Amino acid sequence: MDRIAPSRRTLLALGTATAASPWLGETPARATDGHPDAPTDLDELGITDLRRRMADGRLTAERLTRYYLERIERVDPLLHSVIEVNPDALAEARRLDAEGDRRRPLHGMPVLLKDLVETADRMHTTAGSLALEGLRPARDATVAARLRAAGAVVLGKTNLSEWAGGMSLTHHAGWSARGGQTRNPYKLDRSPNESSSGTAVAAAANLCAAGIGTETNGSIIDPASANCVVGVKPTVGLVGRGGVIPGVPSQDSVGPIARTVRDAAILLGTLVGLDDRDPATTAGRGHFHRDYTRFLDADGLRGARIGVPRTVYYGYSHHADEIAERAVAVLRAAGATVVDPADIPTAEQLEDLPSSMVVQAYEIKRGLNAYLASAPGDHPRSLAELIAFNRAHADRELRHVRQDGLEAVHELDFSESEYRAALATNHRLSRAEGIDAVLRRHRLDALVMPTGGPPAKIDLVRGDSYTGGASTPAALAGYPAISVPAGFAFGLPVGVTFMGTAWSEPTLLRLAYAYEQASRVRRPPTYRPADIGF
Repeated sequence: MDRIAPSRRTLLALGTATAASPWLGETPARATDGHPDAPTDLDELGITDLRRRMADGRLTAERLTRYYLERIERVDPLLHSVIEVNPDALAEARRLDAEGDRRRPLHGMPVLLKDLVETADRMHTTAGSLALEGLRPARDATVAARLRAAGAVVLGKTNLSEWAGGMSLTHHAGWSARGGQTRNPYKLDRSPNESSSGTAVAAAANLCAAGIGTETNGSIIDPASANCVVGVKPTVGLVGRGGVIPGVPSQDSVGPIARTVRDAAILLGTLVGLDDRDPATTAGRGHFHRDYTRFLDADGLRGARIGVPRTVYYGYSHHADEIAERAVAVLRAAGATVVDPADIPTAEQLEDLPSSMVVQAYEIKRGLNAYLASAPGDHPRSLAELIAFNRAHADRELRHVRQDGLEAVHELDFSESEYRAALATNHRLSRAEGIDAVLRRHRLDALVMPTGGPPAKIDLVRGDSYTGGASTPAALAGYPAISVPAGFAFGLPVGVTFMGTAWSEPTLLRLAYAYEQASRVRRPPTYRPADIGF
């Protein structure tokens, strides 16, 4: 659900097992020891390398699953990125080893899922809320079923901003009543960004082979940037959302978060396709690719035309600007034609768009009410009952955040005609008069901009501060975007986003991969403790 607002960062922050830690002043003792464990031969290995080791008998699914479970037990007390591990993960891995069929693209790969994705197993699906504790759906979400069919081991669920950022009008990235406060592994007092916080942190910290996030407006690409990993936000309709707790269906995407573009491409190919629980996927016919790795080309920037949208998407952080300028230089050196500036004509309108609030409030209210009404078990059956539950459990649910985001959405009431007019405005300004207009005018393959500034300090009193970002145009349009690591400011990661028109994932992956290979920015976390400096 991420950011629900006429202003991108302010009005309604409703965007989508332990109690929360009191505050980061109580950092676990091991945080002061520097890196929490010694490197191993499996750290930073990608899916292709891991599968190669399995093929030649040097690795089994059980050993790899055990490796990640042990890392979660050892490292995650610093990070609070994993809300729950799958008690049957090792059994799943042993079954895969016994089958002996290693042809499936994710055979034996342990994958973590954001705690919005339903799984028909012994794990919960709660959106980080105590109100849904014990919720065990009878059927896997479409993406969970496809991961299992591809041979993945479902390792567990990741923490998130509760209700995907929807509790409060302020941003408390990575905080939920069930999972506590997720912390950035590069510096433990820094925000992991929201709301797929736990997935990005876990991928960065080598707690899984890769993970699944969801995005309404920035919730994949923002935490990817803050945690030095790759995040792919697909075109709405490319990946089915059946069995995923809804946010804003006209904007919601499910996508991969991984340490490399190749791994993200491998995951994406397993996720795409028609979904009988998600009518939006009918628009994806003819756009699904089972193997996105075939588009990856280390020389893929040569001859590409890439635009730099300066207005709005640069200028809010000089650190991000400096890193993005270096990224643009890499693009040029690798053979791309860079058109600078190449502004999105409607950029300023998109950032303060009243119709955005109408669409998001309308869709969230109906989506959550419908989901809660049908959720199995003894849980709140409506948004009104959820709000009442939170008040009754304020000592835990409202310990650090207010629920003014939920309350505002509950109180707002728009007619269907108002909603449809607002949705048409969003699409017109973000698509034909926005992204598509600038791509067409300059004959561009994609746009590139900083994903966001360096992650701010976690602030459970006032909320985390945000000063800008790249997500809004693609969010409102339902178009794809990919964030790739681009550099560090005082040791804090910053990414750049490649953004394009609908169904342009093959082009964006090609560009992102070529940039990644030319820049080689990714490096493992340092787990630096809190201090008073930058």
